[in-house]
Amino acid sequence: MLEILRNRTFRRLFAAQVVALVGTGLLTVALGLLAYDLAGARAGVVLGTALALKMVAYVLVAPVISAVTDRVPRRALLVGADVVRAAIAPMLPFVDQPWQIYVLIFALQSASATFTPAFQSVIPSVLVDEEDYTRGLSLSRLAYDLESLLSPVLAAALLVVMTYNYLFLGTMVGFVISASLVVATALPVIAPADRSVPLVHRITLGSRVMSARPTLRGLLALNLVVASATGLVLVNTVVYVHDLLGDSNTGVAVALGLYGAGSMLVALTLPRMLDRIPDRRVMLTGAVLVPIGLAATAALLVADPGRSIGWVALAVIWLALGAGTSLINTPSARLLRSASEPANRAAVFTAQFSLSHACFFVTYTIAGWVGATAGQPSAAVLLTVLATLAGLVAGRVWPTQPRQIEAVPQKGCER
Repeated sequence: MLEILRNRTFRRLFAAQVVALVGTGLLTVALGLLAYDLAGARAGVVLGTALALKMVAYVLVAPVISAVTDRVPRRALLVGADVVRAAIAPMLPFVDQPWQIYVLIFALQSASATFTPAFQSVIPSVLVDEEDYTRGLSLSRLAYDLESLLSPVLAAALLVVMTYNYLFLGTMVGFVISASLVVATALPVIAPADRSVPLVHRITLGSRVMSARPTLRGLLALNLVVASATGLVLVNTVVYVHDLLGDSNTGVAVALGLYGAGSMLVALTLPRMLDRIPDRRVMLTGAVLVPIGLAATAALLVADPGRSIGWVALAVIWLALGAGTSLINTPSARLLRSASEPANRAAVFTAQFSLSHACFFVTYTIAGWVGATAGQPSAAVLLTVLATLAGLVAGRVWPTQPRQIEAVPQKGCER
């Protein structure tokens, strides 16, 4: 799998992705601790609202930016987004009210809503061979797992010698390094967009492509499965560790790291697995594993809402949830690539980014607000039901032998 790093362009883009995500991982840990300092046991409400606003930015901003900037060179777009994120991150340590968190997170994540779809849509043109692309996706998945594995481990080590406020500076450094690497990379040229098409049509193009193709309709349902697990873990881990386990800030980082470890283990094995097993079977296996993990969490909480989750149970469940989400997430870009064409690929990747995060908006809100008002058992049960129903829908709408659309890659580089 590491042989793919011989491709110079992909190697630099991958490095930029890694350092940016390490910084984002530090931000995730620090934001949870900041929310707990400001709101105590109601940290789930603050963090859930902040993450919900992040999803609003992703859902509303991503398709609009993609359509408006369809003729902007990808390098300029990626660097500009990194610069904005690097400028905002150092402001977070100075907030003392939840509403300030909300404003800054919305601005920062609007920049992320610009960066991520543009980055993802470039990779298919960099790695044109299907086998290379699969391996590139697995490495990219590993990079995302750094946010929930290596970054929390790094955060745990840093928290021994400094307060969590300094983690926000690490976030800024990650974005600065990412921008520097992108500046030094020649990226594939994207065909000029047809500006004779109305703006509204361009904004909705990706969503219309996804809704018209059964394979991608199945992917839309699987997005809700992933979001259910991610919402529970990212929003309520800090509450579980502090209030149900009585552990420290370092424990929060360790718990998030366990979730990332499950995802990373799957990402390491998927390239060979996908050579032998169809994407559909792999992804629907994840759609079974996630509800099982969520149901186990709900069962433990319902059995004894006061203090029921021990470290062993939490570790096993978080590893399983991480593995299940990776079984769905890692192959998803293969579906997007095969069901799109160069002319609409950026729009399709943007639509997946936007619509998947619409699911996160729902589940983050449930995890935060339902957990705080109706109790953690109720939130876990509701997320279990959502994931189960979404998995059943995906299996029903996704045909067993979908028609594959091979796209012809475009040539050329930005200079």
